[in-house]
Formats: sequence, structure tokens, C-alpha cells
Amino acid sequence: MGTFFRNQRNFTRFAWFTLAFLIFVVLWGAFVRATGSGAGCGSHWPLCNGVVIPRAARTETLIEFTHRITSGLSGLFVLALWVWAFRLYPKGHIVRKGATFSLLFIITESLLGAGLVLFEWVAYNASVERAISMALHLVNTYLLLGAVTLTAWWASQTLAGRNTTLRLRGQGKVGWLVGGGLLLLLFLGVSGAITALGDTLFPAGTLSEGISQDFLPTAHFLVRLRIYHPLVAIVTGVYLVLASRAIAAERPGEATRRLARVLLVVVAVQLVAGFVNIRLLVPVWMQIVHLLLADVMWIAAVLLGATVLSQEAAVEPQWVAQVGD
Repeated sequence: MGTFFRNQRNFTRFAWFTLAFLIFVVLWGAFVRATGSGAGCGSHWPLCNGVVIPRAARTETLIEFTHRITSGLSGLFVLALWVWAFRLYPKGHIVRKGATFSLLFIITESLLGAGLVLFEWVAYNASVERAISMALHLVNTYLLLGAVTLTAWWASQTLAGRNTTLRLRGQGKVGWLVGGGLLLLLFLGVSGAITALGDTLFPAGTLSEGISQDFLPTAHFLVRLRIYHPLVAIVTGVYLVLASRAIAAERPGEATRRLARVLLVVVAVQLVAGFVNIRLLVPVWMQIVHLLLADVMWIAAVLLGATVLSQEAAVEPQWVAQVGD
């Protein structure tokens, strides 16, 4: 067992598995919101309706309770990732830093989730406070996914014999392009979360009815905000296309070109999926697909940014030998 935990390949696989599991938890959380099941466990946290395991539970309770179980597992996985990173990698190693940020964001993620329940900003609550908390939740979720992604990617790089660091200063044009793209994606994600909430709480019977609702001066603020998400998506998509090409030209390399192509493809598919989502009146399954593509797009942008902002150095042979022991 000790040899297993000293094996860097096993750690890398576990890091990527943790990322995949987190994506599943995020998607299930969207399913909880889209089905109005957020109050399935009442206003109790961490208990569900005042008990550890609910009995004779309603469908809403089962959906919410499943989300809590998977969220708890994701927390344990990230904690294990952090402990494992500190056992496997030397002091100051970048994988340790990625794992530490992952642990920080999983803690804040759980606190934000608990706040939604305890303040009853769930189910069919349409308050400003819920919109703000969801925006914060979305930003934290993206930061969590980004931290775990970087942890897994840096572990993969080290496994391949490259000790990668991240240089944020002195990057010039490329640094601004990467930072601008990530900020736009965060803003897009926030607008998407608020729009999805409005679609859930104020569904439209037809496309024309939904559009007319968006422009009514007496409409709820969540309805009036829906019109801005497609505009933000188009602006962000155009920026990412132009920025990816500029970054690939400034920092030529096979990894950069490959990730830039992946990002461009995901952007194109996501824009089409967004249109289909609206045309179909945002069914639950399409909301899940749309969010999955958003997560993939964020991860691709994070990896592209990490690639072009990295500085590689040879791994010391002595340390490589120690890891392999």
C-alpha cells in the first residue's frame, strides 16, 4: 500500500478522476436546481430533514440527498488529493500548490452550498440574495474546477519529466489575452447561472412568449436579465476565437496549437447548444448538456492559459529516482 501512494502515476490518475467526479457533482447540482429539488432536505444542513438518512423520502428529497452525498464524497476526494500531494511531492512543488488551492475552494464550495440551504435560497425562491449567492457559487465552482485541473495537469507534466512552474509576470500581450478570456468566461458563467435560475422559476410556454417576457418593464428582474446572456456568450465566443489564434501565433508549439483548436471547437459547439437550448425552451436535459460544455470550455481555457504561461525546467534525476522507489 505504501508503494501505491508513492507512485506518481497513481496520483495523476486519481487527480483526473477527482476532476471528472467534480464535474458530475456540478451537473447533478444543476439537475437539483432545474427540478426545483433544492428544498428536498428542508432547511437542515448537514442533516436531511433533521435526520442522517431520510426514510420514505419524496423524489425531491432523494435528488437533493444524492447531491449532498456526492458533494461530500468530492470533498473527501479533494482532501485525499491534498494529503497525497504533500506526501508525494517535495516542499514548494507546484502540485502541492494546486492541491492546496483545490482544498481551499472545496471548503468554500461546501460553505456556499450550506448557506443556500440554511437561508432557504433554494427551490422556488426568487430573491436577489439567491441570485447573488448563485453567482458566487458559480465563480467558486469554476475556481475549484480550475484548481483541480491544474493539479492534475501539473502532475501529468511532472510524470512526463517536466517540472512546470507558472509565470504570471512579464507575459506581456499573452498574459492579458489569457486573463481577459478567463474573466469573460467567469462573467459568462455568472450570467448563465442567473439566466438558468430565471428559466426555472419563470418558464415560458413558447419562444415568442419568452422573448416578450424579457422586455416587459413589469417582469421580474430574473426574467429581464435573461436577454443579456446570449449577448455575453457571443462577445465571449468572438473574443476566445481571436485570442486563441493570437496566443497560438505568439507562443507557437504543438501543445498550444492543440489546446487552442480544442477551445475553438468547444466554443462553436457551445454557441450552437445555447441556441438549441433556447429554441427547445430550456429542457432539463439540454441545460445539463449546456453546463457540461461550459465546464469543458472553462477547463480548456485554463489548460491553454497554463500551457502558455508555463516555464519548464528539467527534473532533477535524483528526485525522479526517489519518486520511483
